[in-house]
Amino acid sequence: MVPDSTLTRVWEIAAPLAADEGMEIIDIELRREGRKGGRVLRLYLDKEVGPNIDDLTRVSRKLGDLLDLEGAVDGPYNLEVSSPGINRLLKRAEHFIRYTGKRIRVRTREMIEGRRSFLGLLKEVKDGGIVLSQDGAEFHIPLTAIERANYEHDWSA
Repeated sequence: MVPDSTLTRVWEIAAPLAADEGMEIIDIELRREGRKGGRVLRLYLDKEVGPNIDDLTRVSRKLGDLLDLEGAVDGPYNLEVSSPGINRLLKRAEHFIRYTGKRIRVRTREMIEGRRSFLGLLKEVKDGGIVLSQDGAEFHIPLTAIERANYEHDWSA
């Protein structure tokens, strides 16, 4: 398991760099992957018009140097900096606010009104939670109960 302090330190180092490039951090992961269990530090960055490959490459180079200089991650790791993709994760209240009126998918840690999976229209963000409309019903879901949430692009639109 990755210590929260490691992810917090990486976030503290990466956030100003991302902001200088006109981007924001959506998420950071540090996990073991592959057959040999090598560690991958993955940052998802976004900006209003979406980052391009040059943006991500520039941040990756600068960030790799800074993380090594600061000794932010113990031991070897591979750094990946990417876009969150079209069905991007929603983690913080400000992420949800940006997607109000859009279709989102939510999985909760605990049962809410007999279910843990939701797919519907994000109506609003209020009182530390979200209101999601699905099949004519509205569900009030606390942010603390959300295990995973993401925007669901409507390909038919």
